[in-house]
Amino acid sequence: MGGGKADKQQELKKFLSPVSSMASALNLVTTGVVNQTQFGIPASLSKLKVSLPNLSDSSSRFKLYSATPPSSISVTPAIEEEEGKNPVEFQNQKRDDAEEGKFDWYSEWYAVAPVCDLDKRVPHGKRVIGLDLVVWWDPNHKTWNVFDDCCPHRLAPLSQGRIDQWGRLQCVYHGWCFNGSGQCNLIPQAPSDGPPVHSSKKACVASYPCTVQNDILWFWPNSEPQYKNILTKKQPPYIAELDDPSYAKSMGTRDISYGYEVLVENLMDPAHLQVFTFKLIFTPKADREGGKPLEINVLELNKTGFHAQQENGISKFIPPCVFFVLPKSTTNQGESLSNPEMCILPFSILQKSEEKQRIFLLIFFCIPVSPGKSRLIWAFPRNFAVWIDQIVPRWVFHIGQNLILDSDLYLLHVEEHKIMEIGPTNWQKACFVPTKSDALVVAFRKWLKKYSGGQVDWRLKFDGSLPPTPPREQLMDRYWTHVVNCTSCSSAYKGLNIVETLLQITSIALIGVAGVTKQGALTTFQRSALLLAALLCFSVSKWLSHFIYKNFHYHDYNHALR
Repeated sequence: MGGGKADKQQELKKFLSPVSSMASALNLVTTGVVNQTQFGIPASLSKLKVSLPNLSDSSSRFKLYSATPPSSISVTPAIEEEEGKNPVEFQNQKRDDAEEGKFDWYSEWYAVAPVCDLDKRVPHGKRVIGLDLVVWWDPNHKTWNVFDDCCPHRLAPLSQGRIDQWGRLQCVYHGWCFNGSGQCNLIPQAPSDGPPVHSSKKACVASYPCTVQNDILWFWPNSEPQYKNILTKKQPPYIAELDDPSYAKSMGTRDISYGYEVLVENLMDPAHLQVFTFKLIFTPKADREGGKPLEINVLELNKTGFHAQQENGISKFIPPCVFFVLPKSTTNQGESLSNPEMCILPFSILQKSEEKQRIFLLIFFCIPVSPGKSRLIWAFPRNFAVWIDQIVPRWVFHIGQNLILDSDLYLLHVEEHKIMEIGPTNWQKACFVPTKSDALVVAFRKWLKKYSGGQVDWRLKFDGSLPPTPPREQLMDRYWTHVVNCTSCSSAYKGLNIVETLLQITSIALIGVAGVTKQGALTTFQRSALLLAALLCFSVSKWLSHFIYKNFHYHDYNHALR
């Protein structure tokens, strides 16, 4: 019994660290600390060979992370193109690139937001791949809807409207009302005995196909009639662990002040973690000089993405949104990754073993918003220490996770402007990436250049320029990029502000009581106790005010002082 309590205390200490959810997960991938006890593969199963499924086939409901590379196809990052060498070299790439064509950004599903962060009482404005959307809950059909955020009357944003008592989306400018299909049900200014102008096609709002999967709202960025039933033909990538009740899977989301390309590239770069987040992701072997060489092999690259095998796991990019990492362990850490026997076992096999396997996944949904803007949704499902998420609110984890995002936000914002100056298609000429630790980054840039001309296809909605760099406090703002979009953090923010106000009121009241009470009614000790309590309340309120500002508004990050 005592041992069980100690285990829980140890687990609680691990996951209650402000940065533990994201930092511990990333640490597993980059430092090689995963061992057989943590995420072990039973010795009796370690030699089993399992072929890698086609993970891009989202219609299949297999688990995305069950994989073993059939053969090792080496990736040699970076060597400048002008020297005549391909920055990413593949062996046995049989697919005819000419037959693949370009990646169609408007024929894919996009994650919009976790449904746990969407308030059913109000419409929500979102921008995805340059499209301004309004997301709202239809109480009549019990479904989420995604419309153009534009009233057909005078182009006012419907996201600033309301859901009326009949369950319709109402524009607050002139009161036009729309049902869940986008049809106009009411134009208050139209005479009741006149022609039914509300039934005109021009009075309708464009409605996009959408669905909820893995507790995330997805939408298809084309409202043409032929895509109305697109869900029956093509589904978003399905991740079974996010729907498994035996896993803890709290999510987070944040709008990022740099573009989609840099966001994906940064998440695919495990080499920078020990250098850049030295004090956030601490390991005994970490130092300022930055870790060690990393062995990363990209096994295949085509229009549907690519997957790679690393020293400590396997990763997969499913364009445009999904990037995940499955940390792994092996029974022999010294064996080469090219050995096909060093494999990732299917979860179904792992779960049948006598000892329960500790599984921890890193899942990222990367969303293009506009040039210089992106959105990240993250989830780190695990099948152990699940009880911690049941007693610790999400906002506690989000404090540390946002700090990690802040740690390189300014640097990446500046980096993106430099890339734009040289031109996105010239990335491989401008950047010197000679080590295999950059293999994923190089593979992503190669995929982007080969199938999309080096950048997201915005369909001429933007002039190609990036937004100017705002003041640092605005660039790294947390309130408008995260807090207002997170139900847990917004509730905590309101609650902590109330506590701060109550502490200040209590402090003033205690001073008042001590001051107006007649001499002799209170002893010197009692009067001193009141004044001390007032001082304590005031001090706590000031500390709490600083805590709120630092964790819910702006937390500057200076690497030189860490």
